[in-house]
Amino acid sequence: MADIGEAPVLAALHAQCFLEVWNAATIAGLMAATGSFALIDEDHTGFILVRTVAEESEVLTLCVTPATRRRGVATALVTAAAERAAAANAAVMFLEVNATNNPAIALYKRVGFGQVGLRKGYYAAPHGMREDALVLRASIPLLRVGFSLQFG
Repeated sequence: MADIGEAPVLAALHAQCFLEVWNAATIAGLMAATGSFALIDEDHTGFILVRTVAEESEVLTLCVTPATRRRGVATALVTAAAERAAAANAAVMFLEVNATNNPAIALYKRVGFGQVGLRKGYYAAPHGMREDALVLRASIPLLRVGFSLQFG
């Protein structure tokens, strides 16, 4: 589990992954909110930030550095976050994913997420353009896919 003191590390990771970068103060503020938690992998190559309220949880952000993608880090982070959300009595998990991010969409489908909505122009894209987000939902516990990592 990551603590608020690691917000600068999380912000640096976020900056490697997204055009709309969240700074350390933004991440620390989200982490401080009731029901929020962040998990970071032991190598500090990826993290997930989640908020759980009542029986619902929402992935606020998930990122894995480009150099370390496709090694199971994101799957392990999502699975561990869902387990922690379940411990807080969440029965479902929601998230938004860029409609053009096929590797992420495949990961989410693999662990049991399905599309329940669409947000037009949700994400910044190069050259001032905007891209749609798919709104996904999964029941907790997620489907098991066999990844396990240690979290700092």
